[in-house]
Amino acid sequence: MSSRRTAMVAGPLVAASFSAVLILSGTAGAKDEGPASSKGGKVVDDAPAGVKLTTLLPEKISVDNGSEKTAITATVKNEGSKDSGKIRLLVVGFDGLVVKNVEGCSVIPEKSLPEGSNSGFSCPIDNLAAGKSKSYAVDATYDLGKTGKICLPVQTSDGKKTFWQQGPVPFGTTNPSPDAPATPLLLGTDNKPAGPGGKELPKTGPARDLLPLGTAGASLLAVGVAGMWWSQRRRTGQREG
Repeated sequence: MSSRRTAMVAGPLVAASFSAVLILSGTAGAKDEGPASSKGGKVVDDAPAGVKLTTLLPEKISVDNGSEKTAITATVKNEGSKDSGKIRLLVVGFDGLVVKNVEGCSVIPEKSLPEGSNSGFSCPIDNLAAGKSKSYAVDATYDLGKTGKICLPVQTSDGKKTFWQQGPVPFGTTNPSPDAPATPLLLGTDNKPAGPGGKELPKTGPARDLLPLGTAGASLLAVGVAGMWWSQRRRTGQREG
């Protein structure tokens, strides 16, 4: 096969591979997976008679290994026989899990965050009827080099009583996959990072520091450009000679 024919075949293959990467990256972490669970939840203060409040989190989420973005659905339920009256749901992040936004909710000021947390949102609920539930779309990031937890307290509207609290419960994996487009995390599982600097290249010698992939890519690109320039200059020089 001639070099020209090889180039013609290789072009479409490269384009197809690039398209596949784009498709995988676009879908990673975009949707919760698995059934919902109240794992890690407990009653704190007694709710009014006939009111039984609980929360649910997905059993499985997916974190995009490039952007570190993930999506979580937080649900509050009234499993009792009477309406709840005014309550609020808090969505709070810990360690490597940072809550970026909760649809329809307001940011908790830093000074008012629960101890040890890094982010949180408050979701006021005027009333949750008996047997009903309300779900919230949670946008978050997860640093896969750390452990990460989430907490869902259900409180009175003034925060003086907590009827139910799920967590802080971890999301994590015991089988990290840093080379995949996304990493699935399980509720109630402590995260086991691939190692410090999971986005770094392995050492090539005892005296070399780890090189971040971004820097490595830039360096390789620079070397490639320099090589092309040098080859063109040599060919031009030979023709002139």
